[in-house]
Amino acid sequence: MLTRLKVVAPVAVTVALALPAGAALADPTPTQASSTCDPTQTAPVHLNKVPTPKSVLGFDLGEREVTSAESDTLLESIARASDRVVSGTLATTAQGRPLKYAIVGKPANVTKAGLTATELAIKTLRDPLTPSALAKLLAKRTTAVLWVTGNVHGNEESGADAALKTLYDLSDRDDCAARRILDNATVVILPIQNPDGREADNRRNAYGFDMNRDWFARTQPETDGKLELLRRYPPQLYIDAHEQGGTAYFFPPNADPIYHDIAEPAYDWISNLYGQAMIDEFTRRGLPFTNRDVYDLFYMGYGDTVPTTGFNAAGMTYEKGGSSPIATRAFEQYLTQWVSLSAAASHKESILTTWHGMYTDALKEGLAGRLEPNQVYNPGHEVISQVPDRPVRHYFLRAGDPAKKAAVESVVRRLQRMDVKVYKLAKQITVSDYKEYGRPPARATLPKGTYWIPMAQGQKHWIQAMLGEDGYTPFPYFYDVTAWSLPLLANVSGGSSGSVLAPPASPAERVPDVVSPPAPAKRPKVGVLELSATSGTTVESLGWLRHRLDREWKLPYTKLTPANVASGKLAGLDVLLVPAGPAATANTALGEPGRAALKTWVSGGGRYIGWSGGAQLASLAGVSTATFTEPTSDVPGSLFRVQVAKGPLAAGVGSTAWQFYSYDPLMRASDPAQVVASYPAADSADWFVSGFQLGAEELGGTAAALDEPVGRGHAILFAAEPNFRAFTDGTAHLITNALTADLPRPRTSGLDNRPATPEDPPTTPQNRTATPQDRTATPQNRTTAPQDGTAAAQNPTSAAAGDPTVTAAAAPDRESAIRITVNAADKAKVAAALTGFGATWTERPGPGGSLRFVVPNPEGLGLDEHPWAAKLPAALRAAGVTPLAVVLP
Repeated sequence: MLTRLKVVAPVAVTVALALPAGAALADPTPTQASSTCDPTQTAPVHLNKVPTPKSVLGFDLGEREVTSAESDTLLESIARASDRVVSGTLATTAQGRPLKYAIVGKPANVTKAGLTATELAIKTLRDPLTPSALAKLLAKRTTAVLWVTGNVHGNEESGADAALKTLYDLSDRDDCAARRILDNATVVILPIQNPDGREADNRRNAYGFDMNRDWFARTQPETDGKLELLRRYPPQLYIDAHEQGGTAYFFPPNADPIYHDIAEPAYDWISNLYGQAMIDEFTRRGLPFTNRDVYDLFYMGYGDTVPTTGFNAAGMTYEKGGSSPIATRAFEQYLTQWVSLSAAASHKESILTTWHGMYTDALKEGLAGRLEPNQVYNPGHEVISQVPDRPVRHYFLRAGDPAKKAAVESVVRRLQRMDVKVYKLAKQITVSDYKEYGRPPARATLPKGTYWIPMAQGQKHWIQAMLGEDGYTPFPYFYDVTAWSLPLLANVSGGSSGSVLAPPASPAERVPDVVSPPAPAKRPKVGVLELSATSGTTVESLGWLRHRLDREWKLPYTKLTPANVASGKLAGLDVLLVPAGPAATANTALGEPGRAALKTWVSGGGRYIGWSGGAQLASLAGVSTATFTEPTSDVPGSLFRVQVAKGPLAAGVGSTAWQFYSYDPLMRASDPAQVVASYPAADSADWFVSGFQLGAEELGGTAAALDEPVGRGHAILFAAEPNFRAFTDGTAHLITNALTADLPRPRTSGLDNRPATPEDPPTTPQNRTATPQDRTATPQNRTTAPQDGTAAAQNPTSAAAGDPTVTAAAAPDRESAIRITVNAADKAKVAAALTGFGATWTERPGPGGSLRFVVPNPEGLGLDEHPWAAKLPAALRAAGVTPLAVVLP
């Protein structure tokens, strides 16, 4: 991607001049006269009352990428000059940058009174109890609310530059194409959703969060402020402009899977109103485009699924190939924005009427307890799992456990802040078919004070998306995770019922901001070890942890590198937190001095808390005797119920929790007494998986978390990420406990056989004192991590069989790998397809005799950044391969 401050090279300018748009972002030149006011073939007429972008910035939009500050300057200059535009700030980033937005429409519509009238009218249309006659009248008289946003990924800039052009045209043009939009729409324009990322030319924000995965959780101020403005001005169209690899443009129809409880009219708009309008325009101009591949509509963290499911809008993901020069990228982004706004304006009345109808239909579905069934929308695809044929009329959240108060309230707050009506039972009720999460239906008594969320309301689709125990994956292509149920993430007790109930209840009070899990009461001296400076996995896992420490727990820490460990910087620390990342790389960076320092520090009383790669590093460095082996199962991001042993680490957690898991190595403790949390056997009543899984039974009996005494210290390890995207609050509670819990001294420890004496107190981070007797751990018969091709890597059951040669085995680093699992008979076809991309891969055993191709992605590139991953589904389809699972980065 071009550096934003570098003017495009002459060859790029030549390419841009060859486009129908002309140089940079000049107005599209009409190709023919039109009597129907064609959106892009109508000659623009400007009033010249608003300063041009060039007069403000010194260059035309599309000559180079604007900076965040330049974008803000231009937006505010336009707002000051035009009576069609008002501006505001919806949030401030971690680095202090504002998220500026503009609202543009007819002058009367953007006054304070005009915007208030629009809010009221849209709120009335959103109410399923509004009479149809009033809804039709409002649909005639009210403008639609249309959103244009860009740059949620900081290094995908062109959507923002195009949005500024759209803003300028709507503020100053006076031709029929512009007037049609202004007459029928109030347009909210948020050019830059991630200004910190834009300034760093980085996909993520300053805390390492992928902002297009944070929507339902709202952990980041940028997301939270945006959703609050969306609640104020709920959209019927939401454009989210991205960039992808290559030069082509993607717009819907989307790829499968599509989430089942999305209102069908919204999907129809996405594919057949806006998608078709894009197909027609790009075909007429001869511009390359793709659709129906890669970009699905499933996970509830995207800028298309949340507007679609939570607001019944047409959530549109637009992806322009980032290899094109900025002039081309910005022009094509502008083209899709302008054509989409024009299509919405042309159908405004029917859109608003249908929009109201979706809310009334949702109420009816909720009354009937009807969940939408799974479907596939693209030719040749078949549904692999169906939504259970069981009515769901109510969800309940138990509120009687004081230890779970913050967790329950965090779920209620998230529901309320998406306009879900939540009630509290006024008296005890008995429910004959109460289905506790992950359990079969049974008769249950729910006490007074239980939260009740009836499905019979306009937000029925959103309720199901947030409170359903499973997403019921309809098709095995995975662009992201497959589980996100709020009660499971928070590890709170709740369930559903299909009975016809009208319990006495009152509206729940609005829940204020709540921290869950609560901050630890004690304040140990904490270090945080960064396993790699370049790993995307490290950037995200470390960022999620920093968010908890800085913003929620207010717990100071010292950031360390492997070199710092080797040079003695662990001195004075009580706890070392080691989030995910490449373990083998970090082990090499530690070297013998670093490994010795780490072992000495832990054995002397330090508390090592590591997860995923951080847990594997403990084994490689000789701190832990735990073993790790690669899985054969396919689990692209699901929630597993795990059994939690009684003890100080379980305080406030309970006997079970929900662990997020995604292709993580299987962890086994050398001593069963060390296991804190474990996956139940697949035939156990506790076995339950929310999300897609194939062959996950292999996890049964393995450790999810363990506490291994090491001399006077402890190694507390999590096999997978316990703080995924900072929204797995239930397992994050285990981290807060691990930070300060009083852990008993064992009679012996795995790496130090010195007997404990009666005088030895429970170990805490505050009472540790190194003694001369504390010796460096020197376990015998340890080996280094096996590489692909060794017996340990190929046979994940060898450690369980007690093979002493793999006591320190760790799985190889897998940085956002591409995974393709197929029937063994398709091996040659997949190999040929990958060879066509120039890919290298390893072949691993998959579940049930299948074969998995693992393609390395050492730079941790996302799908939008990867040079060919987006083309893989089409290549497999062309090769005649029906995969069992495909996981894209």
